[in-house]
Amino acid sequence: MIKIKKLSKIFRTEEVETKALSEISLTINEGDFVSIMGPSGSGKSTLLNIIGLLDSASSGSYELLGQEMVGLKEKLKSKARKENIGFIFQNFNLIDELSVYDNIELPLIYNNVPSADRKKKVDEIAKILGISHRLKHYPQQLSGGQQQRVAVARALINDPKIILADEPTGNLDSKNGNEVMELLTDLHASGATILMVTHSDYDASFSQKTILMKDGVILSEKMNHRNVDVLVNNSIN
Repeated sequence: MIKIKKLSKIFRTEEVETKALSEISLTINEGDFVSIMGPSGSGKSTLLNIIGLLDSASSGSYELLGQEMVGLKEKLKSKARKENIGFIFQNFNLIDELSVYDNIELPLIYNNVPSADRKKKVDEIAKILGISHRLKHYPQQLSGGQQQRVAVARALINDPKIILADEPTGNLDSKNGNEVMELLTDLHASGATILMVTHSDYDASFSQKTILMKDGVILSEKMNHRNVDVLVNNSIN
């Protein structure tokens, strides 16, 4: 699904050149749940932004579903992003002036989905995520956990091939954070491919594999062997 080879990213100003990523190589297969950890400045968010086609690599190769993304025209990148990738952000990125329904519906409007089909899809995803009773409410009327569920619904509404989550529990208390991790676990069990950046060892333990980064390079990759059922049960209790 994702194949990255010797990918580098350099940020340049008039006086300074900073290498954010240095010859990263990585493969994400369909159905994987992978977490990326590392200190601030390690390059994990830069890597996620490049995978999400929100930023471009300076060199190397990034294949998404068999298509090379490095050097691809912006119009084609935008198309690939809309068709294949769903984003979950730490700050939710909901529009306060829009209702929950309208926030979830927005990506469908951008993709020119007919109105009747939009309503059906919004109702279906809201039911799955347990927020049907909140569709007429506004973001400021919701708890942090509920807002993140709306953000997840918006990320899933276009049936993306991969979900990218950037610190999805970073602004949540432990109870709401546990609910979000349980939700991601359920999505993965249903076949979703998830790549998550996190500072939390606990959150990372829900994933199949943890990648540790520092100073723009991958230090290690390890498989996680903890029982997800136990993790979810512990998070509820």
